[in-house]
Amino acid sequence: MARRRAFWPWFVVPAVLVGALVAYLVYRFPEALAGDGARAGLVHSLLLLAFVGGSVVLHWRARPGSALRAAAAWVAIGAVLFVGYSFRHEFMALRDRLAAELLPHQGQVSGATISFRANAQGHFVVEADVDGTAVRFLVDTGASDVSLSPADAERLGFDLAALDYTRRYRTANGMIRGAPVRLSRVAIGPIALDNVRASVNQAAMKHSLLGMSFLERLSGYEVAREVLTLRR
Repeated sequence: MARRRAFWPWFVVPAVLVGALVAYLVYRFPEALAGDGARAGLVHSLLLLAFVGGSVVLHWRARPGSALRAAAAWVAIGAVLFVGYSFRHEFMALRDRLAAELLPHQGQVSGATISFRANAQGHFVVEADVDGTAVRFLVDTGASDVSLSPADAERLGFDLAALDYTRRYRTANGMIRGAPVRLSRVAIGPIALDNVRASVNQAAMKHSLLGMSFLERLSGYEVAREVLTLRR
């Protein structure tokens, strides 16, 4: 019986201290428990704390050294999680920056803008969602329309044999023909445009072109220090 009585303070004293701390925080910051989700989160946290604390106490009485190491490990894990949560926005920005460097065609989003770095050839290649299909475009301000390569047009569901190649375009390689089409939706990061004018190139192309029929509908775009920025 003496051992049991001596055992109680290990649970009662921490419980009273935690209860007093919770009561103070609720009094000091009542808005923190305004919703049902917040109250449920508090109950979950207290139950987890009771479980971990009880385990530490039991191990401490049996093997103090092992319990101390376990407690230190839990404190370290909690500190890492707290720091990670506190700097979550910075870590997300770092992740986006690294992704933009490693996968430049995906771009780096910042609010209503998205930026792309030039590739080794000095060109800007961007990946767009065209009617639910990922298509990579070479940005070409000299192209009047969005121009699809035959391969990309087929992936988007166009029947190349049924298209009417009535448009003529003057390029560095001479005159080429294109078939006028409409793209229901073209999305690049936070930018999404509906009913975009485009054409399907009759000849094979290495890349589809993101031309002025898309770019002129933006609020702005610019190139500075080998970075292309598109604004919604």
